[in-house]
Amino acid sequence: MPDTPPRQVQPRPDDGAADMGTLVGLGLAEEQPVPQYAGLFLEPDIPPEEPEDAA
Repeated sequence: MPDTPPRQVQPRPDDGAADMGTLVGLGLAEEQPVPQYAGLFLEPDIPPEEPEDAA
């Protein structure tokens, strides 16, 4: 069987950056929700430490 000659690679033209704003603008992706961290972590109600008298 004869060897097939190697094909030339055809580069595809890039229409623009693939960032999320571009993809949403082109209708190729949906807007992602912004995470809300308020109330995610519970801070304990600890009174401030009183310094000891160094006498």
